[in-house]
Amino acid sequence: MISFGTRSRSESRRRPLNMMGGIFYKGEWMENGEDSLYSPTVFLAEQPPNCELAPHFHRQNQFQLFVEGEGSFGQEPIGPVTVHYAGAYTGYGPILSGDAWLKYFTIRAVFDTGLTPNTESREKMIRGPKRHAKASAGQPWTVEQLSALQSIQHKTVIAADAGLGAELFRLPPNATQLLLPIAASFGQFIFVLAGTSLVDGATLSLWESAFFPAEDGEVAITAGAQGAEVITLHMPETAGQYLAQLPSSAATESRQS
Repeated sequence: MISFGTRSRSESRRRPLNMMGGIFYKGEWMENGEDSLYSPTVFLAEQPPNCELAPHFHRQNQFQLFVEGEGSFGQEPIGPVTVHYAGAYTGYGPILSGDAWLKYFTIRAVFDTGLTPNTESREKMIRGPKRHAKASAGQPWTVEQLSALQSIQHKTVIAADAGLGAELFRLPPNATQLLLPIAASFGQFIFVLAGTSLVDGATLSLWESAFFPAEDGEVAITAGAQGAEVITLHMPETAGQYLAQLPSSAATESRQS
């Protein structure tokens, strides 16, 4: 099942959240219910200036894509475009915003009920593999730079490994690129960072996205008249130790059901 994350959806699904001593905003760009095996989700988190999001973990694999503002992640600086991956039950943080709002997408192939502070890890942590990765894709290009491109550029942001990976593509105007799944991946999320791109018949603009399950195979994207910069995020399968914690009826179902 192909899913799209759109700006128009987010405009009607943006709401304030009072957390960590500040007012955050959460905008839903992609929603597919709360199925425990297959429910691709994308939301934009807006973190207020000079605010700390304390260390925590989630129950599902996830990417974060930092697209606007600056700050720090642990002891390291972050800004556009930083990619972070944290596997299920893998703690990370803190995330500290700078003097302006910090905006980042949280991206999951399976719906998650929310964060668990690391202070509660003793009671709620489950034994299993812990995995994370973080890398910078560099500043997004302008449409003027993309329009002047003569050939497609490709950059490996996170090297493919056991279903996890991230790749950046810059396409000249009207150019087409095939995006291939990687081994052991659940599927790939495709985000437009600049320009526009035609994906499965839909034109995606800035920050809009699509999700393709791995079994769909290769995906063709075509840049618009001013070119496109696109990042693709390959999501690993959920580790078996965590799937085993699901109710037995859910754990035995196909994720396509």
